[in-house]
Amino acid sequence: MPQRKIIKQFQDIVIQIATPYSTGTGFYLADQNIVVTNEHVVRDNREVVIEGVKIPKQLAKVVYLDQKYDLAFIHISGETNISEVNLAPNMDGLAQGQLVIAIGHPYGLPFAATQGILSNVMLEENGISFLQHDASLNPGNSGGPLINEAGEIIGVNTFILKDGNNIGFSLPVNYLSQAIKEFKKGKDTPGVRCFSCLNVVFENEMTGRYCKYCGSSITMISKLDLYEAIGISKTIEEMLSNLGYSVELTRRGPNNWEINKGSATITISYHEKSGLIIADAFLCVLPKQNIKPLYEFLLRENYQNDSLTFSVRNQDIIISILIYDQYLNATTAIKLFQELFIAADKYDDLLIEKFNARWKDDPSSEQSRN
Repeated sequence: MPQRKIIKQFQDIVIQIATPYSTGTGFYLADQNIVVTNEHVVRDNREVVIEGVKIPKQLAKVVYLDQKYDLAFIHISGETNISEVNLAPNMDGLAQGQLVIAIGHPYGLPFAATQGILSNVMLEENGISFLQHDASLNPGNSGGPLINEAGEIIGVNTFILKDGNNIGFSLPVNYLSQAIKEFKKGKDTPGVRCFSCLNVVFENEMTGRYCKYCGSSITMISKLDLYEAIGISKTIEEMLSNLGYSVELTRRGPNNWEINKGSATITISYHEKSGLIIADAFLCVLPKQNIKPLYEFLLRENYQNDSLTFSVRNQDIIISILIYDQYLNATTAIKLFQELFIAADKYDDLLIEKFNARWKDDPSSEQSRN
């Protein structure tokens, strides 16, 4: 199957995942109605934020945790219009030198695919076999699929194992197929694989906090502590809640949040070391021609505005506010962020209509990855 066709097929399948602790990638298996990802991506969370091309941003329940094989399953509620993809039926046909494609959302970007070659199909680590390849992986690729030339999933990418020489590692698909088979025995009841005896224990089988098979301590998904922000992060989340946003849906890793306001996307980051809170609204992309009038407009707006600042990063046009944490309180935060949200919703349309700027997902934009 041509590489372009494979990538197009998987654009609807690959899912962005975010928690208060991390971000990563997953992929949707329609026949099982689950999103597959790495356990370390969703660790310590009962629910995570997921989003895909055909799946709107939503909170979804974690239904399976498997620390031994670094696997996790997430359940999607409601109807989905996503085509099926195939897991490779076995690993017999794999050999060194075969072409592979790794797909994911590195660092939260919309979509990225990298091509490489299998260099080892039986790499042993802690009693588990891994696929080794040179398709470039970044932390955000964790949980994404590794695909062969036939368009079949042959592995689950992981960033727990890593090498400094552009070497990637993936859990072979036979481990995933076996985990799905064991999980299905619980008839969609949430389950956790015991790290000691490797049996899958289901919520309805637990009467305490010990594995029914070996007696080892085990924490079920329903017993995980809910995340609670503290300090400046708590102040930011209180502000977002007071502005009418679902805080759980905005979390994008440690001290990072993402809000959609109209057609604009706003990211908020808190850098504890510097004490700086930065809120960036990504409006649109520079036009291909006649850029000078737009730059002049942005400079004039910067001169006239005390709290908001326009800038250009690569081709992205951004409007931002910067606040030091020592000056942040609920009252000032609401006023400043509300001003940013309103401005973001206003300026993106203005820049596109008056200065021929382009939408971020415009296929003609070099920044577009879809």
